[in-house]
Amino acid sequence: MKKPYNLLVILGATAGGKTGLAVKVAVHFDGEIISADSRQVYRGMDLGTGKDLVEYGDIPYHLIDIADPGSEYNVFQFQRDCFDSIETIWQQQRLPIICGGTGMYLDAVLRGYRLVAVPRNQQLRDELDLFSDSALRQKLLELKPEQHNRTNLEQRERLIRAIEIAVGEQVQKQVNPGLGDEEIPLDLPPLPAISPLVFGIKWPREVLRKRIEVRLRQRFDAGMIDEVQQLYDAGVAWEKLEFYGLEYRLIAQYLQGKLNRNDMAQKLRSAIGQFAKRQETFFRRMEKRGVEIYWLDGEGDVFGELCEVMGNR
Repeated sequence: MKKPYNLLVILGATAGGKTGLAVKVAVHFDGEIISADSRQVYRGMDLGTGKDLVEYGDIPYHLIDIADPGSEYNVFQFQRDCFDSIETIWQQQRLPIICGGTGMYLDAVLRGYRLVAVPRNQQLRDELDLFSDSALRQKLLELKPEQHNRTNLEQRERLIRAIEIAVGEQVQKQVNPGLGDEEIPLDLPPLPAISPLVFGIKWPREVLRKRIEVRLRQRFDAGMIDEVQQLYDAGVAWEKLEFYGLEYRLIAQYLQGKLNRNDMAQKLRSAIGQFAKRQETFFRRMEKRGVEIYWLDGEGDVFGELCEVMGNR
């Protein structure tokens, strides 16, 4: 019998065990994994992004190590590349499994955002360069009050790019009146017909906090600080490293002498915890907008629960 789903999604907060579960599912259901992580696309950014490539074993994976460090990769590119990967996996008669925690990337695929690329607008950038960071934040919030990514409000380069995208979207709506936030001209090619089954891994807050601490300590021990230094030595500017947020931002500040090691580690632990909360908030918002998520108890038999749901569909 033809199954009612042709795509699995495994999402959840950072350090929640998504990769391990995705690999187990891929082994048992002849699948391939598509990463939905906004930073794992970059080559050489391994420990800071928690790629955990050793966990994959022989399982094929997609959208990891596809961009140079120092470049920018966005939701438009992800949606395009993700759908291309899904169709490639379908052609091989295998099951695509999207695994990750970047909410906007996941939502763009699951709810079928209709996106166009917003090109670089040098004239606008020159004008914005005269604004203070505070004025840029105010301008962005006027253009787009609901900001899913707080990093857009904290780093100047992201602020300018976010304003550039918001202005580009407004132009699209002026040319095509009546369009919503996730709609664009009707002459775009149709998106692949996905029938997703979406799973999320849920942990008690305190347990997740401890998992984050353990994982962070493991990555420090494995050489995460050296990784950031090597990226800088290879030509990735400090400003660009800070653009990537969290581990790269705070470790870059430590390596520049702006923070001592203890303060850096404490700030990073807190920042990752706050990031996990924002991820959970975004997933709840996805549910309110119609994405059905089957939540698995992280402290229980997540694979068994997942198989039970799959068997009943």
